[in-house]
Amino acid sequence: MKPGPHNLITDVDGILVGNASDATLKSGVTVLTSDRPFTAAVHVMGGAPGTRETDLLHPSRLVEQVDALVLSGGSAFGLDAASGVADALIEVGRGYPIGDIRVPIVPAAILFDLLNGGDKDWTSNPYRDLGWQAFNQAKEQFSLGSVGAGTGATTANLKGGLGSASLELDDGLVVGALVAANPVGAVTVPGSSRFWAAPFEIDGEFGDAGLPRTAPLPEQTFLGKHTIPDEMANTTIAIVATNADLTRGQAERVAVAAHDGMARAIVPSHTPFDGDLVFAAATSTRSRLITPTDLLSLCHASSLCLARAVARAVRYAMPEPGDILPCWNQV
Repeated sequence: MKPGPHNLITDVDGILVGNASDATLKSGVTVLTSDRPFTAAVHVMGGAPGTRETDLLHPSRLVEQVDALVLSGGSAFGLDAASGVADALIEVGRGYPIGDIRVPIVPAAILFDLLNGGDKDWTSNPYRDLGWQAFNQAKEQFSLGSVGAGTGATTANLKGGLGSASLELDDGLVVGALVAANPVGAVTVPGSSRFWAAPFEIDGEFGDAGLPRTAPLPEQTFLGKHTIPDEMANTTIAIVATNADLTRGQAERVAVAAHDGMARAIVPSHTPFDGDLVFAAATSTRSRLITPTDLLSLCHASSLCLARAVARAVRYAMPEPGDILPCWNQV
């Protein structure tokens, strides 16, 4: 396995990603979409999730495919970003057909970034407009770090951000991950700039900091947000995607496995204070039967991609006025 040409989730055929950010707000929205509907699933392992339309992704539900997936800052306010994406989809004639009507299917997840130093004293919810902007910016190339849903993200001790990574499998299948990393836990080993995800780094993609020389003591690994966890003030939200032709049940299994990558890159992860969630998307452009062995490979590759994407999110975070935490490149 090797990274795709961009080392981004858009190395998966058909995937496009758009970002919209507000520097004053210190928040933003990321949208993943495609030129046609795609299969999607979800798995939640955090104790404090915030979601919209995730119930319809269960394999037993009627609607088989979605038009876009949204990752947003703003806590519950950020769920309105999906409404802006739906507006943009209607403008281009997209949505689930019901008679003469089209209804855009846009599942969404949010993270908490309301206490990150940004100006949240708005008179009307800004996230609907940010969602519309992000959809209309969707393309193959996009920036990492302090952009989109990662604009105001933080970790236990550093700024968080938006990250992505990809892998090409030997048989033509491709897997990618996209993450807004905003965990209660730490992405780096305590007392160092070395990433927990260091064993999975490829070609110095997140700074080539290497492994720590000694393992931290157990008590050193329990870092809360800014030392003391704030209830419902966190969450890492992610999407893994593949060009494989997956059923919703298979896609759900990929989402489950991808959480392993989150746990490898963030310590602690899946806490009661996080709403950790992974969407899985399948564009089905690689049309062939997926065997159980193929599914194993896709699950493993998804977890590796997500671990690398989390580290890259923090690696590329950039300092901005009013930040409450330093960036990785400042320590």
